[in-house]
Amino acid sequence: MNRSFLILSLILACIVSLNGQIAVQKDGNAWSLIVDGNPFDIKGVTFGYDQDVANYDKYFEDLQFLGVNTIRTWGTNENTGALLDAAHEHGMKVMVGIWMRHGRSGMEGDDNFNYVEDSAGKEEMLKNALEVVEQYKDHPAVLTWGVGNEVYLNTATDKEKRAYSVLLEQICSQIKKLDPNHPTTSVAAWTFGMDWWNELVPSLDIYGLNSYGPGVNALAAELTKRGIDKPYVITEFGVTGEWDIQEKQHGIEVEPSDQQKYDAIVEGYPNWIKNKPACLGVYVFHYGNGNDFGSPWLLTHHKGHYRPQYWAIRAAYTGEAPVNHVPKISVFEVNDGPHESGAWVPVRLEVADKENDALTISFHYNQRSGSRKRKSQVNDLPFRGNQKEGFEVQMPVENGAIKVYVNVVDSYNNVGIASTAVVVEDEVASQRKYLVPKANLPFYVFQEGDELPYFPSAYMGNNSAMHVNTKNTIHAKNGEASLQVIYDAEQDWYGLGLVDPADDWGEKLGGYDLSGATTFSFWARASSSKVVATVGFGLIGDDQPFPDTAKKSIEIQMATRWTKYSIDVSDLDLSCIRSGLVIFSGGIGTAHKIYFDDVMFE
Repeated sequence: MNRSFLILSLILACIVSLNGQIAVQKDGNAWSLIVDGNPFDIKGVTFGYDQDVANYDKYFEDLQFLGVNTIRTWGTNENTGALLDAAHEHGMKVMVGIWMRHGRSGMEGDDNFNYVEDSAGKEEMLKNALEVVEQYKDHPAVLTWGVGNEVYLNTATDKEKRAYSVLLEQICSQIKKLDPNHPTTSVAAWTFGMDWWNELVPSLDIYGLNSYGPGVNALAAELTKRGIDKPYVITEFGVTGEWDIQEKQHGIEVEPSDQQKYDAIVEGYPNWIKNKPACLGVYVFHYGNGNDFGSPWLLTHHKGHYRPQYWAIRAAYTGEAPVNHVPKISVFEVNDGPHESGAWVPVRLEVADKENDALTISFHYNQRSGSRKRKSQVNDLPFRGNQKEGFEVQMPVENGAIKVYVNVVDSYNNVGIASTAVVVEDEVASQRKYLVPKANLPFYVFQEGDELPYFPSAYMGNNSAMHVNTKNTIHAKNGEASLQVIYDAEQDWYGLGLVDPADDWGEKLGGYDLSGATTFSFWARASSSKVVATVGFGLIGDDQPFPDTAKKSIEIQMATRWTKYSIDVSDLDLSCIRSGLVIFSGGIGTAHKIYFDDVMFE
């Protein structure tokens, strides 16, 4: 009886182990991803709502409607556990991203990490990767570990790429020992990682390849040409991106039409992805919402409205047509100029809606010069008229080529978008020294700690004794969070700057045009009334290529209760403020804490 019970227990243990294991398997020339003993075709999206924890259920129910069975993230944060729980509850798997730093500034951000010389930084990345795996390896929603994203593309020299590859192999090999139940994946743009992986990273189980447009159809041949016998997954996919567009209008890349965006996914999935024996599936980029340059081009939602990409994912994964079709813009033309700023220019627009829904039309523009954030910013464009009698748009105060959009929203909450380019001339705008995004007032430097326009990365003085928390929830003047600075030394001084770009001291263009603001204000308090602080904005001097155009601060004897302080800025040049908040203070003989909230220009 005991022997029979032991045998049964061993059998059940083997079944549990088999069902808990995810692996890659080759049958002939075809690769499969095996989940709970069954083939798993990746029908995925990259996920852009990881910060919106309260609405996870809504998003996953929507993804089920689209036929999605897995999502991809780029890294982990304080919400990862809740995200995995919600995914599992809705039958979804997650490619858990483990972020690896980039070797140079690029499309992904402004980081500059030296993989050859920074041994401490590499050790920190290894430690973080293994901690992530240890923390989540037993969660049933985990599909695979996605280590790094486009690091080769954003690293300059072969020597640095080789050093990164050695670190990547170290990480992946240790992950496999720590967690033999989930495959390791790393992600590169196009083919930029293939040769490095093939030579130096044998512990990779799956190659993750970011590719857009028809080029994805060639990836299988690229692996074969290199003699690589590995499965791959398309970790980002959509219509051809700006970086590959050849056709230009006034120097601005011509954006694909809404129909092309829809077709790229609906036709690309079966013809370029699903029919490849070594391809395990795809993550379409990007299930998210935005209001910037990339949003109309690649996202499922723009300003909360459904884009063609949303319906294309459903059609590709389920075969179902849209419940309600996006308005079709067959003609959108604006005389390409040049036009003087302020001029009213006629628009030729032809639009139709299959369901004959009521339509709401608006116009917007984007500048393709200056800082990264300026090039990403989409602004409202004044217009007049109506669909029956025609529209006119008013040229903005810009100098040079701009991209003009028309947005057509139907009553189902779909939005069709078309774009063109025009040239604007303005003498004042032509004299702007620093091309940075124009901020809408009031402009919060700090409000709730999320999506900060400036980054708390300028540490000064005895900064090893300084600890910064942008999401302090114990003390907040308004809302749920405040900015907390803890200084645990008794003497010496310390400083903190919230700057843009992060980790930059004036060598890169950044910041915001805050012209029109008359007041800089903030709320502050301290744990002790002995604390004296100098608080204001502006940190980068004229000795740097890209300085703050103004600096101003006040010295305050901080109170233990929340107190509001204001600085008159009406006579300052605020055309490029790249240091939105600067704080200096010092020791008072004991550790102390200071807090800030609702820091704003108005």
